[in-house]
Amino acid sequence: MCGILGLLLADEDAQINQMLFDGLTVLQHRGQDAAGIVTSEHGRLHLRKDNGLVKDVFQTHHMIDLRGNFGLGHVRYPTAGSSSCAEAQPLYTNYPHGVCVAHNGNLTNAVDLADYCRNKLGRHINTDSDSEVLLNIFADSLIKGESNGSDMVENIFSAVEKVMSLCKGGYAGMYLINGIALVGFRDPHGIRPIVMGTRKSSTVDEKSDYIFASESVAIDTLGFDLVRDVAPAEAIVITMDGQVHTRRCLPEDKISLTPCIFEHVYFARPDSIMDGISVYESRLKMGEKLAYQIIEKYPDHDIDVVIPIPDTSRTSAVQAAYILGRPYREGFIKNRYIARTFIMPGQETRRKSVRLKLNTIKSEFAGRNVLLVDDSVVRGTTATEIIQMARDAGANKVYMTSAAPPIRYPNIYGIDIPTRHELVAYERDDEEIAEKLGCDWIVYQRLNDLEDSVNEAGDCSDQSYETSCFSGTYVTGETINDDYFTKLHDLRNDDAKLKQLESTGAAQAAKAGMPPGSHDGCENLQNDRRGATRA
Repeated sequence: MCGILGLLLADEDAQINQMLFDGLTVLQHRGQDAAGIVTSEHGRLHLRKDNGLVKDVFQTHHMIDLRGNFGLGHVRYPTAGSSSCAEAQPLYTNYPHGVCVAHNGNLTNAVDLADYCRNKLGRHINTDSDSEVLLNIFADSLIKGESNGSDMVENIFSAVEKVMSLCKGGYAGMYLINGIALVGFRDPHGIRPIVMGTRKSSTVDEKSDYIFASESVAIDTLGFDLVRDVAPAEAIVITMDGQVHTRRCLPEDKISLTPCIFEHVYFARPDSIMDGISVYESRLKMGEKLAYQIIEKYPDHDIDVVIPIPDTSRTSAVQAAYILGRPYREGFIKNRYIARTFIMPGQETRRKSVRLKLNTIKSEFAGRNVLLVDDSVVRGTTATEIIQMARDAGANKVYMTSAAPPIRYPNIYGIDIPTRHELVAYERDDEEIAEKLGCDWIVYQRLNDLEDSVNEAGDCSDQSYETSCFSGTYVTGETINDDYFTKLHDLRNDDAKLKQLESTGAAQAAKAGMPPGSHDGCENLQNDRRGATRA
């Protein structure tokens, strides 16, 4: 899962560097592995990207160099490719015009498409990133369209159509075509989110500024008005003169809106609106339905207090406590300077980080039967540590609830749930899971209740969702026995990721006591020397 941001301001002399920085900071929860910004200043591109948080990647001297009124930003959480900063986005190709891409999601046929780019298109693919495939297929189609003398906007739509006809999976993204247009697009099933906003230009009469973002919270923060979500299979082209062109790029029979429900469970900020549905309201409904299920299963329960596992589960916990008629208490205090543990690579890293991230208020646990509310339970590493922390703090009994159903299947659309064997719910029932985690009992949200929670928050009744990690049903047609899942396990299980990390040049250099190479393979913004003095 990644965060993407694109801006085009009407004033050619305006600067968007601070806006992109602020917007990416707001989207930081979507990815903490790497960050990048590319800007266009009167036709000259400026790029800075590296591993790390937004505040660490962009120092003052970088921001000064990131000039222009037009640009893309990206925060990365790797699910395809590696954690190398060479795969940090935006990615760039110089021909035609200078095209950049910022992408969120995962292509399930990326390996085949990389071979297609190399063997059929004669284009070099330098990394394992599926975003590079998206970039090269689009650029190649632009070149062929221009050779036929077609209108530029039509050519852009044709290029997006080519991308969508070839690419399989869940994705949302933006293309920056230098000096020509900003393009926002979304996969045919609308799995990954992307929204569009606008505002009146403060310096150019009767003109507007435009923004695309993964979540509406970035649009709000930067002072834009939310217009709408980009529709499934839709491309929105905004030219440099502010003209907006829209088109569905595939036939209707190949389009369906099935957004990822895990956005509402975990990834999105509660103040975001996705496909017209408030994330906050959906999480309230999750807590409500979870509480009624607890009452149904344990009518004589002896819960004394309801405690959330911060931060995402707070909204659901508040409503669950209200329905149960039990006090809501903050029993865990979070160190906000530790990364989200679900996103962290490696079980041992996640385990150690839990106690660094959370500390207990012992008076809320001592002698009480506590109900812990979490948004979801994935591998169970974090939950096991937290349950033990509650017991260490003096809890009499520890009950566990999850606002999401049991996660028993991999996610292949951009969430790091790559292998069934690492999931605590794999081939276990609720009693076995409770024993594994060390709690007295566990209650999971029912899948139909989860779907109803989101639909009721949006006042809709028939919306379908991408729920593969709960149901094992994949909207793009894969089945759990496909070879793809075996390959995914081999590439993305914790042991494989640890080996990839240890094999990097930076890791080898560190072992040998050597300083890392220049930017560890990342591009630094040194492409513009105007004003520099020679020694």
